Amino acid sequence: MKVCAVIPAAGRGSRLGGQTPKILLPLTSSETVWTLLRRKLVTVADHIHLIVSPAGEQMIREQLERDIASGFVSLSIQAEPIGMGDAIFCGYATWSQAQTALVVWGDQVFVSKDTLANSLLIHAQTATTLTLPLTQISSPYVEYIFRGKNLHAVKQSREGDACSSLGLSDVGTFIFSVEGIRQEWNNYLTKMQQGALTGEINFLPFLPFLSASGWQIKQFRVADTIEARGINTPEDITFFKTNARV
Repeated sequence: MKVCAVIPAAGRGSRLGGQTPKILLPLTSSETVWTLLRRKLVTVADHIHLIVSPAGEQMIREQLERDIASGFVSLSIQAEPIGMGDAIFCGYATWSQAQTALVVWGDQVFVSKDTLANSLLIHAQTATTLTLPLTQISSPYVEYIFRGKNLHAVKQSREGDACSSLGLSDVGTFIFSVEGIRQEWNNYLTKMQQGALTGEINFLPFLPFLSASGWQIKQFRVADTIEARGINTPEDITFFKTNARV
């Protein structure tokens, strides 16, 4: 397996007024978050692996029954919601069988097929490499700070960091070499601090840690800033319906 897509999907759509896993959230009469993500990922990934919560597991298994039975989709369980970093590595036994892991947040319906394909092309199966699709936006919720070719820091508003009025943000998509990543993660866990406000084991601070550890950082610049948007509020669903690019 060359590319395994990894989707952290343990969240519920509580802010959207629902009780189902967000990955199954209906966006139109015929589309859900899952169907849109699947349509894009099937063009670039050999396998899709979802990280789900114990509460959402059965419902997701039922909805994805055909893909799971065919072996195209598999699930891992994150027993406790202690952070995205932990969620991703809950699935390590599966995605470590690939050469490259393509992580896409479970609500990132605006990321384009072209962004996924071109970012993987730039990554090119290289060892000890992290590839980041990034776009420059106003008042980013998450901001990437570079010093030369090195990723110096990732600021997160949700953890109390002050981001710039204009800065580089991600599109909820991260590509990294599998070989050696688990040891880097274990090293990171010995030095990391939990999120200042959330108390979570965050994934984003791991990225500058990789850069400081000698990993090559490649960037793919995304022109369309809409790709940075996720589905988090009812307003996001309304925005999707009027700006759908599926």
